[in-house]
Amino acid sequence: MTYSAFDHPYLSGLLGDEAVAAEFSTAADIHAMLSFEAALARAEAIHGVIPESAADRITEACRGFSPDVAALRRAMATDGVVVPELVRQLRTAVGGEAAAHVHYGATSQDVIDTSLMLRMKAVAELFATRLGDVVSALERCDDQWGERMLMGRTRMQAAIPITVSDRLRTWIEPLLDHKDRLEAMDRDLFAIQFGGAAGTLDKLKSKADDVRATLAEELALADFPQWHSQRSEVADFANALSLVTGSLGKFGQDVALMAQQGDEIELAGGGGSSAMPHKQNPVAAEVLVALARFNATQLSGVHHALVHEQERSGAAWTLEWLIMPQMAGATAAALRLAAELAGNIRRLGSA
Repeated sequence: MTYSAFDHPYLSGLLGDEAVAAEFSTAADIHAMLSFEAALARAEAIHGVIPESAADRITEACRGFSPDVAALRRAMATDGVVVPELVRQLRTAVGGEAAAHVHYGATSQDVIDTSLMLRMKAVAELFATRLGDVVSALERCDDQWGERMLMGRTRMQAAIPITVSDRLRTWIEPLLDHKDRLEAMDRDLFAIQFGGAAGTLDKLKSKADDVRATLAEELALADFPQWHSQRSEVADFANALSLVTGSLGKFGQDVALMAQQGDEIELAGGGGSSAMPHKQNPVAAEVLVALARFNATQLSGVHHALVHEQERSGAAWTLEWLIMPQMAGATAAALRLAAELAGNIRRLGSA
């Protein structure tokens, strides 16, 4: 038993997604944090902040380092962040004079937020690909049945006849917009976090901007000034996820209503009923509606997390940790179910 439906022993059969779960795993987070520490050392060596030999030793240690996760868990309970204990263990692994140069000029939030950005970037790339898959499946429906007729409905009442293509375009066009938005985030949103203790990179003095730019280049992230207490990038990504699930929820709601009507759509792969064996429930369509509503609800929490007091907020930061993986999990499930649902359409409209 778990707290989350997305990795529950059996609910995950409907709502889980292994690819996205992997990006929010302990292993992925630690790998990304170590990537930051190694890249920071290399960037600082390039600009003469630390010795090149120290950067080489730190990079080598990060490559083979496996932290004591139980110790990380114990330290988290005290520190509220994992990085102090991670850095302590890493310095022990590096050893010698080079150990003093580990994490030089950085703060815990730099490491954790950059890890989040690296993993959200991978998730966005995956979601853009999956959106393309859903669009392709719906466009195949258009090729087969686009010229057939449907009854257009406004405010749940019959209005005027439309074509299947008319209905399909209301499903497809928003998904294309979301795909473009996610692809643009690669350059416009997923950025390095590097500000040091209070966002001023005080230890690096005149070399701060150059080190940050090189660090961003090393990690293939955008170079933005520190955003410790300015969380619009995180909120923008959460908003994009809610837009995706909202559009897929509209698709699911329409399909469920068409299935209820009985003569507008034919689906394969419906779910069974324990009490009524004759039924084929539109499970995927229903879950798309639920996931859209879930993410819409979670989005308000991310907007609450925009309120950071002074230079850093532990409360708002923790709220992000609770919400963002859940929103990503919901979006992953929605994209998978939408592709399955689109692929299970056997007929649309009247011949």
